[in-house]
Amino acid sequence: MTDLAGKEVLLGVTGGIAAYKACEIVRDLRKEGANVHVVLTASGARFITPLTLQTLSKNPVHTDLFDLLSESDIGHIALAQKAHLLMIAPATANILGKIRNGIADDLLSTIVMATTAPVLLAPAMNTQMYASPAVVENVEVLRGRGFTFVDPDEGELACGTVGPGRLADTPKIVEMARILLAEKILKGRKVVVSAGPTAEDIDPVRFLTNRSSGKMGFAMAVAARRFGADVTLVAGPSPLADPSFLRTIRVRSAREMMGEVLAAAEGADAVIMAAAVADFRPEHAAGQKIRKERFDRAVKLVPTDDILATLGRSKGSRVLVGFAAETNDLEGNALEKMRRKNLDAIVANDVSRPEIGFASDSNEVRVYFSDGTAIDLAMAAKDAIASAVWRAVRRKFLPE
Repeated sequence: MTDLAGKEVLLGVTGGIAAYKACEIVRDLRKEGANVHVVLTASGARFITPLTLQTLSKNPVHTDLFDLLSESDIGHIALAQKAHLLMIAPATANILGKIRNGIADDLLSTIVMATTAPVLLAPAMNTQMYASPAVVENVEVLRGRGFTFVDPDEGELACGTVGPGRLADTPKIVEMARILLAEKILKGRKVVVSAGPTAEDIDPVRFLTNRSSGKMGFAMAVAARRFGADVTLVAGPSPLADPSFLRTIRVRSAREMMGEVLAAAEGADAVIMAAAVADFRPEHAAGQKIRKERFDRAVKLVPTDDILATLGRSKGSRVLVGFAAETNDLEGNALEKMRRKNLDAIVANDVSRPEIGFASDSNEVRVYFSDGTAIDLAMAAKDAIASAVWRAVRRKFLPE
């Protein structure tokens, strides 16, 4: 189950060329299990038809404030009251000005005035319009009133201008919808998550690394952000894009990860070490490529600093959770690692199984706790596993 499953989402579509992207937004919201009701302005209908959005949403598209059938039940109030979330994407300069000034002269602006649901605004307009003093002021005022924005991306716009103003990508808009509707079980908490492999340079063309993709660690960071935490993600050289709406620090080596994790952990309520940190590194990285004829004589491996053990030695009141990626004796190895590194919990999974191993989209884990208890989390998508781990950690160690 996702954070959007079963939620009533109103999507307002206003008159801009980016209105066509509403189709993608409706599709993705429905994939997440949301029930989507589209409110299309008169200007929006010049760019995309009600029939298209009705076909995608599986619900009637609302266009007219004075529709007699709808207004027999005071339709605009009914829509406003049923919504768990109101999104407007694209949000034009016109709708931002109307909302800021309390103008309610069509169905969408009237619903904005009447709803108590959170309102998510995704502006899209010409670069000069977005930078105009009126729009800048309107956005600032609306932020102060509690409206949430997904800022536009930069790039080439339909008018030929290059700069900010392009509607944010659909996954980014939908992710903010998830954040707004998720339970805030970690609100006010500061957490640090590490993810991905490290790369230990041998010479300018070779390095030591491992098979970690970073997917589980990234999922842990994203889930914590949805739950309301202030999140810092310290990520090794994973091919995954930096997650939206949280702080990501990129590192390469175990030494760099050590420094960034320890710095970020100051004052943190919890640290989740999901990274697969290299156990060894070359004693010296060569400045030039080592010829293969002398490779075995030129490379000496030494242990890397143990980040998790270092955190465990000065844990204090901080919750410390590790991960154990094992290929045999899952329980024995995980429990020994938890004891040796002074962890509060450890998440163990069998990476020898390809369906839940490195780079897979799913996982199946057992979470061991320092009090001797454990829970099993059946195979599911990694974001679902991450949410379940955070719920367990919060119940055990971070009560309200």
